[in-house]
Amino acid sequence: MNLTSAAINTSIAEKREEDRSVPTALPEQVNRQEITRDTPDYELTQLSSEGDLEAFEMLYQKYHRRAYSLCLRMTNNVTEAEDLTQEAFIQLYRKAGSFRGDSAFTTWFHRLVVNQVLMHFRKRSVKNEKTTDDGEMPEKLFPQSKTKANLPILNRIDINKAIASLPPGYKSVFILHDVEGFEHSEVARILGISVGTSKSQLHKARLKLRGMLVR
Repeated sequence: MNLTSAAINTSIAEKREEDRSVPTALPEQVNRQEITRDTPDYELTQLSSEGDLEAFEMLYQKYHRRAYSLCLRMTNNVTEAEDLTQEAFIQLYRKAGSFRGDSAFTTWFHRLVVNQVLMHFRKRSVKNEKTTDDGEMPEKLFPQSKTKANLPILNRIDINKAIASLPPGYKSVFILHDVEGFEHSEVARILGISVGTSKSQLHKARLKLRGMLVR
């Protein structure tokens, strides 16, 4: 997907129309630093919020693959993942100025992406399951030495199908913790739940996956 896509350009135009009383681009600055992949994410978000498309393009280049991968794992549908990734970046353009740098940009952006997917699920009338804050942490679903890349092709397909069939709440926690590698405190911030709920949902997600994979 190219940043010049009609959907993103339309959204940018609409936002500029809404904010037409506010300058839509940074004023000329003689000493303006060149934007590179090393430019801090906080600076990129602030520039983007002021209409700097070069800064927004850099955020897109840095995080498009990660956002798409997350959407694909959660939906298990290429078309939906592409659409949700595009929507996530439209929302990023609209909300970039709300990032205050209190947490890592990746945590903040992952929450934005996950919210887009969860809203998509809700629109399809899929209800998130509620859990209590109990649940002990079991062993990892798969031994550490037996990575996903080393599993047989059939097993990887089975695992992907099993993950895709999890209830949305369980799936979100499992993917963020066991696939993306976030700690429970980070998962809790991204999903807006307690650490205890994150642990409980991960525990139940693993139990469900074990049940499906051993059949």
